Amino acid sequence: MTPDQETEQKAILTAAHNNFEKGLNSHAFLKVNNHETGEDMVQDTFAKTWSYLVKGGKIDVMKAFLYHILNNLIVDEYRKRKTASLDVMMEKGFEPANADSGRVLNLLDGKSALVLIQRLPEKYQRVMRMRYVQDLSLKEMSLITGETKNAMAVQAHRGLEKLKLLYNPA
Repeated sequence: MTPDQETEQKAILTAAHNNFEKGLNSHAFLKVNNHETGEDMVQDTFAKTWSYLVKGGKIDVMKAFLYHILNNLIVDEYRKRKTASLDVMMEKGFEPANADSGRVLNLLDGKSALVLIQRLPEKYQRVMRMRYVQDLSLKEMSLITGETKNAMAVQAHRGLEKLKLLYNPA
């Protein structure tokens, strides 16, 4: 390879790196769910492309070529991964946690609270939906309704008290 050809190949690869690196990194991350591994794969993609160009290879469509190499590297990465059995992990001291039960209970409580909001007076329904379902601030709520922030705070507090009575009628 002559120095002129090498300079031309470097320019082609530099332009490809500038144009496609971000998209390649995004694609790799979506496939392997790890930024560092994805970035390493993209760098390997460009290294393999450079090797191909140095050997005299011809690339018609650079973007397609880069994604083809990256996808092959992703497949290789999937093949490398070994699954760990739960028994082996427990022998090494891993204890599975049951953290999802709290999340499920919170989800169910939230759904029942939404149903109970419908049983509130209309004035409080609107405020409770804006505050807790749409997650609006008091300022945003006052801009929407034309009432003061203090009035919104009072209505939200009173609506929450009424909702608590509906939720726990004791």
